[in-house]
Amino acid sequence: MSEEPYFRPLETDDAGGGRFHATGSTTGPWFSDAQHLGPPSALLVRAFERCAPSRPDAPPLQLSRYTVEILGPVPVGELEVSVGIERPGRTIELLGAEMRAGGRAVLRARAWRLGTVDTAAVATGEVAPIPGPEAGEEQLSRPDHWLPGYMDSVEWRLVGGTFESLGPGTAWGRLRVPVVEGEEPTALQHLAAVADSANGIAAALDLREWLFVNTELTVHLHRPPVGTWTGLDAAATIGPTGTGTVAAALFDEAGHVGRITQELTVRPR
Repeated sequence: MSEEPYFRPLETDDAGGGRFHATGSTTGPWFSDAQHLGPPSALLVRAFERCAPSRPDAPPLQLSRYTVEILGPVPVGELEVSVGIERPGRTIELLGAEMRAGGRAVLRARAWRLGTVDTAAVATGEVAPIPGPEAGEEQLSRPDHWLPGYMDSVEWRLVGGTFESLGPGTAWGRLRVPVVEGEEPTALQHLAAVADSANGIAAALDLREWLFVNTELTVHLHRPPVGTWTGLDAAATIGPTGTGTVAAALFDEAGHVGRITQELTVRPR
């Protein structure tokens, strides 16, 4: 099992940016020299969380949506994160962040941060819960053709489907390692690190014969997540012209928390 944190800080600032070293725990299951998108997504979410509001009189703000655009493979090794406010406001702000590696931008992200208001009395639209993590058996191994690294850094409990079966899947995951060395991950960082796995959980094609790589991901939240477990109820659609989509409902142990969508580029190996 992986024990290294995802990132070791090299030179950081209070705003959430800085230089980091990505360890082998970030390595994705498909390519030995590239990260799974879960860890760098969590690092960008960390930057958003640490970016101070533009207004000192702002009410408590919550990250309600973030999108990560994938400009290229994210290499294991040294990288740099920058973050700022693109649309300032007292109760509505748009944040932007960028991750660079080897002198090029590899990820760009934007997030809406909204003021909190008590709407508990009118809350509606909840999705039926999925079986909890205690209902699934811990996965102590990964498929033979999947590489070590990220997959070993997460405790997985599958409650619908398996890693090797094709079609919709339902799973829970929680981190075994910190996102940044010496820090306890927030609930949102836990969710961000696991949510991108929707594509693998819902795999509709055999990885040994097809590549189905997501070019972006978007997470919508209707409340802040809690705890360390993230549940995904995911399904993929493969179109007839080389693209596809993945959609998943996101859960924590308190219930439905949001949704993730991913756009895929699909091609034979």
